Amino acid sequence: MTRRAQQYDVQVLRRERLGEHLVRLHLGGPGLAGFTSTGVPDEWVGLVVPGQFQHRYYTLRSVGPDALVVDVVVHAEGLVTQWAERDCTGETVTITEPKGSFALPDGAAWLLLVADLTGLPAIARIAESRPAGLPCRVWVESADDLGDYLPATDGLEVTWVRPPATGTSGLADLVADVDWPAGDGYFWMAGESAQMRAIRKHLRHDRGLGASAYDVMGYWRDQVRQRRTVDPGPIYAAGKAAGKSDEEIWDDYDKAREA
Repeated sequence: MTRRAQQYDVQVLRRERLGEHLVRLHLGGPGLAGFTSTGVPDEWVGLVVPGQFQHRYYTLRSVGPDALVVDVVVHAEGLVTQWAERDCTGETVTITEPKGSFALPDGAAWLLLVADLTGLPAIARIAESRPAGLPCRVWVESADDLGDYLPATDGLEVTWVRPPATGTSGLADLVADVDWPAGDGYFWMAGESAQMRAIRKHLRHDRGLGASAYDVMGYWRDQVRQRRTVDPGPIYAAGKAAGKSDEEIWDDYDKAREA
């Protein structure tokens, strides 16, 4: 029997404007009782705002005893954008129990983190919680000036890049040109789904990385430039039935799209 995910009704204690496209929400109140963090630095929760019934996933920038901090990227339209753009202090929202996927291998000699604005909260938390002394290089694609957002820690090298004048994102081209460190490490990335799919193929086929050496997350999908022409559901089910790994199933999905 499938267990229903735990939900928590919490209040917006405070709202801050961090940049033109980034709003910070402090969530807490009595409804937060019983909430337990996974401890995984890229953990996310489903968020349901007033007047809506669908949830959207957001990274927890920080977890404290009395409040959770969620940074919301606001854009032209969206379920959460219209709500977060106004003063929502005091309103009640619903969050689901957290999940995370970041898994730094034992003995990793370096860490590479790449994301657009949607992945910035996870990058910040990963960077500040990584093992002491672990070299970490970061690339963030953002139109906002958020140079003080990331923690100032030893061994952290940060490069900010502007989105391309045409197109949604240039992260796939950026990663293709990265000068990789020597030895074994870990690569984590989040952003627009089409960009992530191209990067996943590059890591697997061009760089020959194993599945445990990277985590590439599609946080959102460009509705204008990208249409899902292939249903991934049957491909995933068939792949699992055949005993294929997730990476092999991704290959099948990519081949189906290309065909």
